[in-house]
Amino acid sequence: MDTVTPMRDQEPGPGHPERRLSTKEAAELLGVKPETVYAYVSRGQLSSRRTPGGRGSTFDAEEVQTLARRNRREAGGTPGSGAELSVRTRVTLIDQDRYYYRGVDAVELATRHSYEEVAEWLWTGRLRPGAAFTAPEASVEAARRVVEALPEHSGPMDRLRVAAVAAAAADPLRFDLSEEAVLGTARILIPTLVAALPTKRPARRDEGPLARRLWTRLSGRPPHEAQLRVLDTALGLLVDHDLAASTLAVRVAASARAHAYAAVSAGLGVIEGPLHGAAGGLAHRMLLEVLDTGSAAPVVAEELRAGRRIPGLGHRLYPGEDPRARALFALLEEIPEAGPALAAARDIEATTARHTPLHANVDLALAVLTASCGMESSASETIFAIARTAGWIAHALEEYGERPLRMRPSGHYVGPKPPRPLPEPLPQP
Repeated sequence: MDTVTPMRDQEPGPGHPERRLSTKEAAELLGVKPETVYAYVSRGQLSSRRTPGGRGSTFDAEEVQTLARRNRREAGGTPGSGAELSVRTRVTLIDQDRYYYRGVDAVELATRHSYEEVAEWLWTGRLRPGAAFTAPEASVEAARRVVEALPEHSGPMDRLRVAAVAAAAADPLRFDLSEEAVLGTARILIPTLVAALPTKRPARRDEGPLARRLWTRLSGRPPHEAQLRVLDTALGLLVDHDLAASTLAVRVAASARAHAYAAVSAGLGVIEGPLHGAAGGLAHRMLLEVLDTGSAAPVVAEELRAGRRIPGLGHRLYPGEDPRARALFALLEEIPEAGPALAAARDIEATTARHTPLHANVDLALAVLTASCGMESSASETIFAIARTAGWIAHALEEYGERPLRMRPSGHYVGPKPPRPLPEPLPQP
């Protein structure tokens, strides 16, 4: 059993059984760098407390030990126990603050090629210059009809989910899980999802690169090429990111041999969580508040006072900089309209660094894009969902080639020991 000696000035006294660890001690127990400890805090996996009169933070020893045990189980669970879920994949590798699509640097690929070309590379391992996705009118019309029937207050994720279902219903060949058929589905489904979203401004023709078509659903302003390039690059950067929660849901669905539309629907259902696809919207709203206030300090202070983590900062897979954020910030610096939002983002990062040394992640970069281009706070979630659909298809294709129903961990029952007597019926009122 792991034991850690608490700091002397944090020895438990009468009525205070809690043991506190320094950042260094917590890092040693977890086997990570101190920066990663703060990343755990930013993701809500650890809680911290400021050292009285000092600049450091302390951590509850029992909480740290629990996280350490969980990390060890995830790293080395026994086969078939369900303690570990390790999935072989050729899609994405994350290593040393960089990530790769099929072995190719993802940032270089996304900054040099369109979203459609990146998607084709991810699916087939071949680069198709000028790749373009179009959808048949029947698929688009079916999706638009159900989207238009939704209540007025429905959000973009509501629309995308029902659009995916409608597109599936319009495709009688959806149960064909051959690679060729699934790729055909992907090239139809992605533009169908975009076309089903209501436009913010009329367009003469709903065609061209997917990023341009998506722009008209996100902003009422006419775009210039630099803005479209940022949006297109963001789509390429977000195509995949290893086994994120939504991607795992997709693979579980594909393991049960759900068709591609259903697998994507599983991902869309998970992505709406505030710790996943919706995180960019939280960063967007915070960014607007900083711009309105004129300083990040009071906004960050209020977030911390309320016990909330600062959105848009830190990532548990990147102890250093999030390469996706770095790439987007570099492109946003070339857009004059993004200047104020960029300055606000830097203010947030610098202000928070006084408390925890965390770098901006892709959610904050997306917030700068959406806030500076006149988009709503939900726009980053839409971008995320459309982009990630291509990655979900890549993972579904891999899973179709594996043994069916292998995504079946065993439950660890911790309820009352059976057998128990039948429960007494509740008295009638």
